[in-house]
Amino acid sequence: MSIKSVVFGAMLGLVAIGAASAIELNGSASVNVTSDTAAAAKNMAFDEARRQIIVDVLRQYADVGALRGAVSSAKSSELTELITASSIDGEQLSDTTYSAKISMTVDADAARMWLGANGVQNWVPDGSQRDVFVVNVQMSDAIANWMDLNRIARNEKLDLGTKYISGNSAVLELPVSARGAFTIALREAGWRYANQDGALRIWK
Repeated sequence: MSIKSVVFGAMLGLVAIGAASAIELNGSASVNVTSDTAAAAKNMAFDEARRQIIVDVLRQYADVGALRGAVSSAKSSELTELITASSIDGEQLSDTTYSAKISMTVDADAARMWLGANGVQNWVPDGSQRDVFVVNVQMSDAIANWMDLNRIARNEKLDLGTKYISGNSAVLELPVSARGAFTIALREAGWRYANQDGALRIWK
């Protein structure tokens, strides 16, 4: 077993203490479905949009492969319970075809429970407090980049709240109050970053 495997195997056990920030899980999908009737096409279109949106908005908070598998095998009624609101734009119907841009909002609490019940490792924020934010990390050199993040955290007097780490990916939770200084320190150290639905995506 390599040193890299040992180090990152050990780090899998690290879990952050504290609640996560509230998030908005909004997404949209453009669908065009043909079936025997317009009503059937519309039902199929909504099911297709629902599955696509759930994967799109939850992929940054869950193991993507497991998420796709769970969504693919789920009943439509299960996934409907995860949606709190939906809207339609540009709806067009014919005798057998339905097309529209469908927007939906996924309930974070319901999604977290559903993911857990289906064995999908996830870090969907609790939302009970708003004092921390999620950082999604992608590393080109896992050990070197992880050491660099720890150096930055020490310099900024931060505790890297590690929620999940595997291979070249990690998920952290950090205080909202430290976001500005942490982002500046990342930029100065050569990291790239982008806002991702309230979370911070960083890579190097």
